[in-house]
Amino acid sequence: MHFLLVLCYNFLLMPLILLYFFLFINAFSALGQEKGVLRGKMTGASGEKVEFASIVVIGQSLGTTTDSSGNYFLALPEGYYKIKFSCIGFVSEERTAKIMASKTTKLDVALEEMENRAQEVVVTGTMQESYKAASVTPVEIYTPKLFQKNPSPNLFNALQMVNGVRPQLNCNVCNTGDIHINGMEGPYTMVLIDGMPIVSSLSTVYGLMGIPNGIVERIEVVKGPASTLYGSEAVGGVVNVITKNPTKAPTLYSDFNANTWGEYNADLSAKWKHGKVNSLVSLNYFHFKNRIDKNKDGFTDMTLQDRLSIFSKWSFERKENRLATLGIRLLYEDRFGGQTNFRNQFRGTDSVYGESIYTKRAELIGAYQLPFKKQNVVFYYSYNFHDQNSAYGTTMFLAKQHVAFGQLVWTKKLGKSHQLVAGTAIRYTSYTDNTAASRWPQDSSKYQWANTLLPGIFWQDDVTISSKSKLLVGNRLDLHPVHGYIVSPRIGYKLQLHRYHSLRLNTGNGFRVVNVFTEDHAALTGARKVVFEENLEPEKSWNGNVNYTAYLPFEKGFINVDASFFYNYFSNKIIPDYLSDANKIVYKNLEGYAINRGIALSLDINFSNSLKIQLAGTAMEAFKKERYKTGNYFHVNQLLSPNFQGNASVSYTIPYLNVAIDYTSQVYSPMKLPVYPNDYRPAFSPWFSLHNVQISKNYRHSTYYIGIKNIFDFVPQNPILRPFDPFDKNVNDPINNPHNYTFDPNYTYAPLQGIRAYVGLRLVIK
Repeated sequence: MHFLLVLCYNFLLMPLILLYFFLFINAFSALGQEKGVLRGKMTGASGEKVEFASIVVIGQSLGTTTDSSGNYFLALPEGYYKIKFSCIGFVSEERTAKIMASKTTKLDVALEEMENRAQEVVVTGTMQESYKAASVTPVEIYTPKLFQKNPSPNLFNALQMVNGVRPQLNCNVCNTGDIHINGMEGPYTMVLIDGMPIVSSLSTVYGLMGIPNGIVERIEVVKGPASTLYGSEAVGGVVNVITKNPTKAPTLYSDFNANTWGEYNADLSAKWKHGKVNSLVSLNYFHFKNRIDKNKDGFTDMTLQDRLSIFSKWSFERKENRLATLGIRLLYEDRFGGQTNFRNQFRGTDSVYGESIYTKRAELIGAYQLPFKKQNVVFYYSYNFHDQNSAYGTTMFLAKQHVAFGQLVWTKKLGKSHQLVAGTAIRYTSYTDNTAASRWPQDSSKYQWANTLLPGIFWQDDVTISSKSKLLVGNRLDLHPVHGYIVSPRIGYKLQLHRYHSLRLNTGNGFRVVNVFTEDHAALTGARKVVFEENLEPEKSWNGNVNYTAYLPFEKGFINVDASFFYNYFSNKIIPDYLSDANKIVYKNLEGYAINRGIALSLDINFSNSLKIQLAGTAMEAFKKERYKTGNYFHVNQLLSPNFQGNASVSYTIPYLNVAIDYTSQVYSPMKLPVYPNDYRPAFSPWFSLHNVQISKNYRHSTYYIGIKNIFDFVPQNPILRPFDPFDKNVNDPINNPHNYTFDPNYTYAPLQGIRAYVGLRLVIK
């Protein structure tokens, strides 16, 4: 019953209330306007009617759609207007119209039909540009416009707007986090920047929070197997951050915002051209230094941060439009979370508990198309250096990492049916830290570098069987220095059921090599000891995905439907055991198997009066089957994996005022949490939801916005166990601590940041 109430509240009640509010204001603002009429008919180039096409008044957020006969009707105040006419499958056109009060202006438009039925271009599914509608692999595209409905200072927080993707906080002290796709833990998600594996290994702990939204052109998400093209870590899916193109980016862009908690975020970027070189420079600064403790446990509710990121990208004009780009990003972050009376002199001591992390990163990303006349061969390359100096209580964690990556990709169209992609990749990782894993056997006071070379080859063929069906087959072979040869095949099929209806089936094999110290932050808190029971073998998985998409036009707008069923089977899965011993994290290969499965559905409803409603939800189940010594299996639910998560948004622009109102929300079902034996805290989280609202005003080149996050002030209860004794100095007290509890900050399922208001200003000059 509670499940139904929460769903009704999030997906029905709040959107309906806001819809009524928006329509009321719209009706009020329209009173007293002297109007004329714009009418006409839209046809294709050959004269056929174009039904349910979109007619939008540029800069006014007014519009309508054509009816089943291709006719349209639009009432407008007197004046000059630029009108945009568009429809899926046709090239958009813009016309100018003069509207006079109480008179009718007729404007007929003939649109040129496109060869492809969708205008979005994607690269993540196949490593080459293709139209989204034509891709066999289902790829979801998200632009900064979506994230601007609920502004956030980094990519990690922004991804909560994506269905089936959940940013998961893993520590209540320093707020580390990772990205879960369809219930799978963060290490199964590969995060790419311009197709390069920049965020991996050591940088997974803090790397995601260091990517500012200001450098993002779009984000492409692939849910499901992607190891064939991208190798290890791409078992659960891929998040590919496409950075801004220097030739297409605004000449000047800035975004400043601040909130009532004392967070300040600034994004600045500018571009220019010098000869044959196009340049883009972007700067991001995030500042938060307020020691807020609203739950009165003596610890900061949110980590203090000073973060500076500088990004520069160049594109070079070459003969025959050959590709040549180069990008560099520098990052510095000073992060602290802990007891509110912590000072730097206590760093690494047992006087006052604090988690203090200094991070330095340097990244290089580039692509160069080789000068072959009849062959398309591109060399992609990247390098990143990560230096982490951190103190988790009395545990000092000092680590450095160099990762160099190179990939040579050859694409070739063979005849009319085959689009071939083949290539070779090599990744070199050099890593050291001050843990026992890196100590020299001969001298424990010295630390050695672990150098890993991982070469691989891959191929993929995109086969056009007919005008309505396509086949995708591919394979990858990697040579790991410890685990030997690893094979990752994939196969996909796309069937065009109708002009606006598509069905996709994909399956593949994935693998993952674990790096415990860089993937599980709980191992570094000092609260638990890490134990390896055996030599870990690489995880293997088989994944399947069935995806259905539809475009459903109606008289006053259209609906985009995206539905998927996913199934993932894991063998040799490495699952950290928090429950057997409260003072340990035990790592071993699973004796048995693990399954992750579910259904995802999203509806994107667009009305011609600028009202947009997005409803999405993912129902899933993640569990393992552990085998007893007797041979019997028992069922164990996965930690921190809700059986349902959903999000909703309602957006409306008030005509004539250029004022937009955006409501966004997320809802999560109970999830299993890491608790101690006889723990007084619930073993499952409650149903909870987060709600946000924003009002923005466009004026010329600028946008002013104001909003409230977490409207109903939801925060978890009792997030830290024994916060008054973080160094466990008094755990052996049978009277005051009869259950032998120890300090533990890992009981986390939602942010500790409550309600806050914010204001901002965005400036875009093209």
